[in-house]
Amino acid sequence: MSDAPTVDPNEVRLENLKPPAGSRHPRKRVGRGPGSGTGKTSGRGMKGQGARSGKGPIETYQGGKVPIHMQQGKLRGANRKMSMPIGPFRTHTVPVNVSSLTVFEAGSVVDVAALEARGIVKGNTNRQWPIKILAKGEIDRALTVRAHQFSDGAKAKIEAAGGTVEIVRVRVAPATAEQ
Repeated sequence: MSDAPTVDPNEVRLENLKPPAGSRHPRKRVGRGPGSGTGKTSGRGMKGQGARSGKGPIETYQGGKVPIHMQQGKLRGANRKMSMPIGPFRTHTVPVNVSSLTVFEAGSVVDVAALEARGIVKGNTNRQWPIKILAKGEIDRALTVRAHQFSDGAKAKIEAAGGTVEIVRVRVAPATAEQ
């Protein structure tokens, strides 16, 4: 025989089931008078941002001090790695990883229109941001890839798979002639 305790089937019924003692607590009813312990200000203290309705301060808020990410040095420039992209120096590219190119058949030409048709690049029709191919992932087929920029690793991976890389120049809007 097994050593498991025997259970009386008459005791295990829906009307007899209840949660373990101490596992359920009544909800805290705030703002119900001074005798409740959480009356008047409902545990929010006196005045200030924490007492107001809404989400409150963001997680990175440091009490009015200049946050650590704003204390860092900022170099001006168009696309330096350590530059802060502000105003006219801001540059945009649409990143596309090499692993995303595996949806194309071997020997096909992958250009900006093909990337937009497959949904890899979205919402770039009006912006006309340059597309940069990055090296994340692997590629196992020979493709002719036409894009505005390539990372060195992506170029090496595409050429190692037997494909070719062609750099497309960014279209610049014609300047208006002022007299």
